[in-house]
Amino acid sequence: NPEHPVVRGTAQNPDIYFQGREVQNRFFDNVPDIVSDYMKQIKDITSRCYYPFNYYGAADAEYVIIAMGSVCDTIQETVDYLNGQGEKTGVLNVHLYRPFSEKHFFEAMPKTVKKIAVLDRTKEPGALGEPLFLDIVKLYQKQNIRPDIVGGRYGLGSKDTTPSQIISVFKNLKEESPKDNFTIGIVDDVTFLSLEEENIVDTTPKGTVSCKFWGLGSDGTVGANKTAIKIIGDNTDKYVQGYFSYDSKKSGGSTISHLRFGPSPLRSPYLVYHADYIACHNKSFVYNFDILKGLKKGGTFVLNCPWTEAELEAQLPASIKRYLAQN
Repeated sequence: NPEHPVVRGTAQNPDIYFQGREVQNRFFDNVPDIVSDYMKQIKDITSRCYYPFNYYGAADAEYVIIAMGSVCDTIQETVDYLNGQGEKTGVLNVHLYRPFSEKHFFEAMPKTVKKIAVLDRTKEPGALGEPLFLDIVKLYQKQNIRPDIVGGRYGLGSKDTTPSQIISVFKNLKEESPKDNFTIGIVDDVTFLSLEEENIVDTTPKGTVSCKFWGLGSDGTVGANKTAIKIIGDNTDKYVQGYFSYDSKKSGGSTISHLRFGPSPLRSPYLVYHADYIACHNKSFVYNFDILKGLKKGGTFVLNCPWTEAELEAQLPASIKRYLAQN
């Protein structure tokens, strides 16, 4: 119908294609301001404060991590922990990545920054750096004052990223010659690019209760814990969070439910490493897994098993009895 023309399957030849690509520039140049304006409207409706780049941390921060996605919540938690000890750290959360806005970036980034670590959740084999890292290096190319900039990788294959790993990134920045092209969350004993992770720290808000439940795939543990955390969230004034980690075999494999609840908002997008409560719903796990790892002093351990008291004394491994006695 000529009144309603439709274009399908065009083939653009060399005489016009390049021109067509470049004429789009002005539209992409306008996108950051349009997105920023709509983010302000979202703030008016929801009270959630979004910008193309959200900065969190000390106003006079000297060490800043730039990243995208949920890892920024982990970094914010760590920034609060470090700044509470008198350090000057911060995190720049990238919300608008393409097109990349130089103007909005420098509006958000503290002028006091001396060293920057850029975290990418991708691996570009053979490249000098990952995409976000290279963009940040480009931004500072023409600046009179250029901070030291290093890049690193995290979280590939959903590898957990914890506050203690973020602390290792900040510690690396404080070195006279920070390691570049590093990794966190793994031990790289082949190319030796990983940063050493020190003692695990607990940065969750005060009053947060952390729980771990070990179960066997299809035994109902995961489903029961999903229901439990919903009940707590719906019927109390607590903030709640649940993560469920299980083997790719699922049915018949091991499952671990990680639950948190407490009086303060939870910004911990990682598994529970310091638990107030650990439960084991399969007696064979006491021989095969370090099920008490991370259980706090004075914590609670519940073992669901068919053993009598006398059998329990005989069956329970000595390492578990020793840990419980000491803690």
